[in-house]
Amino acid sequence: MCDYSLLGMPNRLAVEGEELVVHRFPTLSLGLTTPSGLQVLAETEVDQKRSSFWSTIKNWFVVEPVQSALAVCIPPGARLFLQDIPQHLQRELDVAECEEVTFTQLSAQPNTYRDAVRFNNGREVLLQKLEPEQRVKVLCLSLPDEVVEQPMIGLSHAHRAL
Repeated sequence: MCDYSLLGMPNRLAVEGEELVVHRFPTLSLGLTTPSGLQVLAETEVDQKRSSFWSTIKNWFVVEPVQSALAVCIPPGARLFLQDIPQHLQRELDVAECEEVTFTQLSAQPNTYRDAVRFNNGREVLLQKLEPEQRVKVLCLSLPDEVVEQPMIGLSHAHRAL
């Protein structure tokens, strides 16, 4: 859902149809966030840079939490549309600039990067190998429904055979 390095960050589950971007968080890990969240973060940073000389000195002594964009978590099996795939990854993975992918986790090992995308050709790449500002659209958050045969209740054995 969200790599181990983003677990301490404010986060939420993705929404189908949502546009996301790859972002480098203060943990130095790459993850997904919303473009609007990055815009608010950029505006906050600009406002902080405009402060007066004395405000800057005062703020230097104040320990405040690091401002960060909201991490958007994706469940394994979700279908995504990955855009702006860098040319070196296109060559390495034999994919196009834009591809439909499945979000997956490559490992269950603690303290390792595991979030990845699987292309239709079977190739996989860690989210950490993508580029900041790369665009992603959430197509579907769940796997296709599995057909599970439900027992018929209240029918005689003869009716079930029909």
